[in-house]
Amino acid sequence: MNVTINQEGNKYNVVLEGRVDTTNAAQFERDLQPLMNAENAEITVDCSAMNYTSSQGLRNFLMLQKNVMAHKGSMVLTNMQAQVKEIFDITGFSNIIKIV
Repeated sequence: MNVTINQEGNKYNVVLEGRVDTTNAAQFERDLQPLMNAENAEITVDCSAMNYTSSQGLRNFLMLQKNVMAHKGSMVLTNMQAQVKEIFDITGFSNIIKIV
């Protein structure tokens, strides 16, 4: 898994590549840490190159969503592959996290 974060003011563009699973969930959480406490952050996560997420990855997305909302920000996941979107749908996370 590879995470790239670009920031312009309070706008963050995050690009995910590869699998988010148990083997790299802790690293994924550390990579997202700078976004957790950002005030009024507008976060866009490009998931076009993410090909899988486990329950650990879902947990990280949920933690990020909760922290962003607590700091009056917004988050959206974009360009999600069908097999990854299905995981979000089956688990109900697509009702919690905005996906476009």
